[in-house]
Amino acid sequence: MHEINTPYPRTATQVVVRQNTLVRQVYAWMGAGLALTAFMSLITLSSPVLLSAVLGNKVVFYGLMIGELVLVFTLVGAINKFSATTATLIFIAYSALNGITLSSVALVYTATSITSTFVTTAGMFGAMSIYGFMTKRDLTSWGNFLFMGLIGVVIASVVNIFVGSSAVSWVISGIGVLVFTGLTAYDTWKIKAMAAQGTEGRKPAILGALTLYLDFINLFLMLLNFTGDRR
Repeated sequence: MHEINTPYPRTATQVVVRQNTLVRQVYAWMGAGLALTAFMSLITLSSPVLLSAVLGNKVVFYGLMIGELVLVFTLVGAINKFSATTATLIFIAYSALNGITLSSVALVYTATSITSTFVTTAGMFGAMSIYGFMTKRDLTSWGNFLFMGLIGVVIASVVNIFVGSSAVSWVISGIGVLVFTGLTAYDTWKIKAMAAQGTEGRKPAILGALTLYLDFINLFLMLLNFTGDRR
């Protein structure tokens, strides 16, 4: 987010204005991304043809997931090279594709479980994000710890694909809940800190929105796997 070369705020008022503005933009784009994801999930579920084409064909399904990863790494790694419009379109495309693949969740878990888990996720995410925004503590030390936890969750999840242990999956999900809960607070704090340093504009807002969007979605999925009722 440091690619925006803006004058460093000189007063406390300027700092607060920058922070509030960037955070509002981040949450607006994040909310739009989540809404688009939910909409695309509903569209997929309501169309037997589309549902069969996506979930009935492993090549298509995993192709879409690979496409999502490419979009995320492209946006994060090359955002400096993109215009604000291009960055926005990539974020929108990712949110839409994620909605299509996440429609599979409705086939595994009950509607009641999905709804209750979503509400729980929203409450946890909101509380930790508020903490990250309001705290006066320096959360820099959280970054390395949470990153190591994230890498551990990813590696364990990949290994468990081959092992297929439900007990290991449950443990991974429990740890994942803790990791993404912490990341929500840390990433919100980091966005606020970036704004205080003078970062502003749509591209930083899109990048921040993607970061918190991923925190929310992964927290939701981890909670669902940890406590959700399967069909």
